[in-house]
Formats: sequence, C-alpha cells, structure tokens
Amino acid sequence: MAMTGAVPALSRTRGFISRRVGSPKPVLMAGILMVAFWVVIAFAAPWIAPYDPNVHDYGAVLSPPSATHWLGTDMFGRDILSRIIHATIVDLQIGVLGVVLPFVLGTFIGLIAGYFGGVIDMVLMRLLDIMLAFPWLILLMAIIAVLGPGLYSFYIAITLVGWVSYARLVRSQVLVLKSSDFVMAARALGYGDMRIMLRHILPNALVASIVFSMSDVVLVLLAGASVSYLGMGVQPPTAEWGVMIAEGQTFITTAWWIPAFPGVAIVLMALGFSLLADGLAEQLDVDP
Repeated sequence: MAMTGAVPALSRTRGFISRRVGSPKPVLMAGILMVAFWVVIAFAAPWIAPYDPNVHDYGAVLSPPSATHWLGTDMFGRDILSRIIHATIVDLQIGVLGVVLPFVLGTFIGLIAGYFGGVIDMVLMRLLDIMLAFPWLILLMAIIAVLGPGLYSFYIAITLVGWVSYARLVRSQVLVLKSSDFVMAARALGYGDMRIMLRHILPNALVASIVFSMSDVVLVLLAGASVSYLGMGVQPPTAEWGVMIAEGQTFITTAWWIPAFPGVAIVLMALGFSLLADGLAEQLDVDP
C-alpha cells in the first residue's frame, strides 16, 4: 500500500489533466485560436509587415486608412499596420515574461512557506501582507521610477510585485497536500524533503496557479501598456501598443486611427488570454 501511495505526483497530475483535455470545450478552443493567432503574428512579423515600422514617410503623414496603408499612418508617416504587427512581439513578450518570472518566484516562496511552516511561514506571510498593503499598480510604477524607465525595469518591478498571488495559491495547496496519503507514504519510505516537495507536492499544487497565470497575462498586458503609455516602459521609437496610443492621443480628433487600432489590438490579445483562462478553468474544473 505504501508503494501505491508513493506514486510520483507528477503522474497523478498528468492523469488529472489528461482526463479533462481530451475534448476541448468551445471557450477553450476560442482562447487557444486567438492566442495562437497573435503568436503566429509575432513570429511572422518580419515577413508579413508591409513596411518597415520605423521608416518615416513625410509624404504620407497622417494618411487615413487606404489601399496603400490599410490602417493609415502616424504623424511621421509610419505605417500603423506594420507597427502593430511588430509591436505584437514586444507585447506578447511582456505578457509572457511578466507572468513567468512572478510565477517562478511566487511558487518557490509559497512552496517553502507551506511545506516548512512555523517561523519561515510566518515571516514570508508577513512579507506577503506588506506587499498587499499597497496598490500593486502604484507599487509597480514606484519601483520602475527608482530603477529607471525601460523594459528590464518593468520585468524586475512586475516580478517583485506579482509573486504575491502565486505564493498564496501554492501555499494554500501545499498546506492541504503535505498531509495527504501519498506524501505520508513518501515520508515512510524515507524520501527527503526536497524530493517530496518537487516530485510529489509541487506538480499537484501547480494546477490552480497555471490556470490563474493565463488570466494574469491580461493584467500584465494592461500594466505594460499603461506604464509604456506613461513613458516608464518601452521607449520610442520601439513599436509597442501603449507607446502608439500615447503618441496618437494628441491626434485623437483629427487622426483617430493612430490610437484606436493599437487599442483594439490590446483588447483582442487580452480577450484571447481571458478566454484561454476561462476555458482552462472550465476544462480542469478549477476556480480561476
């Protein structure tokens, strides 16, 4: 019986997931297709963009959407469609790295706090409470202001701010799992703490965090666009949707297409990840 209970939790997790993803539901399929669309756009950007995103054409300044420039041009004559396509690379990178880094840090902290408990848990949870005492977007901008504007500062700031949710999720799962039968069996077989944490507890504790991370991409995308809009994130002339909206706000009444189309792109990418998160939650029967 002990040997049966000590089956690695990774296989348990794979079985748990495989039983539910055999036939993806419509919401999940819609999310996968929308996210896949943006991934393809990002990778194919150098080949499908009709113009160089940073080339100025002063003969086509503020041109409205037309057969030559499908989404119009900006105040420097740069093609809006080409800039949106190339900006997909940057914004998708912001969304993915802005979630992966906090995910890793938060998972590590939550695993340590939940498994060992005691003073370690108390200290780490008090740190978590301190982080929650501040509005996360304000704290994000404060850290970037200290580090200086730029994409790397954004990644550092979002990691220092965003780990909290993942730590809470993983810790709550670990507190339940560490007293389960298969963990008790692993201890009875003499397995060390590291093996139990990484091979038996962690795989089971990650399911809810993975689902949450898909919806967290939406918040990170909006945060990245917001700080870029405020001049604290991606810096011009790099094509990025938040930067494009900031550059076009002056012309919103005379050249509406400059800020409008990047805004639509943000909404569509955020919608794709939101549908993906809802679909995964429904498929795996996990609260998002």
